[in-house]
Amino acid sequence: MEITLIRHGKSACLHERNMTSEKFSAWVKRYDDNGVITETAYPEESLRKIRMAELIVTSDLKRSIQSAALLSNERNTVSLPLFRETDLPTLSSNIRGLVLHSTIWASVLRILWFCGYSNGKESFRHAKQRAETAADHLIELAHKHEKIALVGHGFFNRFIAKELVKKGWHGARNVDSKH
Repeated sequence: MEITLIRHGKSACLHERNMTSEKFSAWVKRYDDNGVITETAYPEESLRKIRMAELIVTSDLKRSIQSAALLSNERNTVSLPLFRETDLPTLSSNIRGLVLHSTIWASVLRILWFCGYSNGKESFRHAKQRAETAADHLIELAHKHEKIALVGHGFFNRFIAKELVKKGWHGARNVDSKH
């Protein structure tokens, strides 16, 4: 049995400079609603793993679904919200005058999230529990289909990988965060 974790392609939503926390929240929605850019070539290892997979799993976010389609021509694919990326929390109020690049906002909010701040979004603790459920589901699918590939998301793929290792699976020490 084999489970391959692949990160989705590069988002069609470009990073932006000089935005307030309010504008960043709107940018995150655009990031989730956009697909990915079509590349001229894809990593050969990803293409090989997708070709070998009897089932391809994605989250229900457009960038995951579209990435799988670009790699596989949409063959034998299932999309489930269980495999969505972990949400970034938003700030409850705009910090007066603070304007940051989208990547800085994402980093700051992710650090706050790791420290327990979720502001109505999925908490770090809950995301880890969901990753355990996701790993169990992938294992069930691998028992049925022998070789599967998940075209998922950076943070959540790492969480799933840790859970798979806890359950006795072997793989790369670090999950690749490249698109």
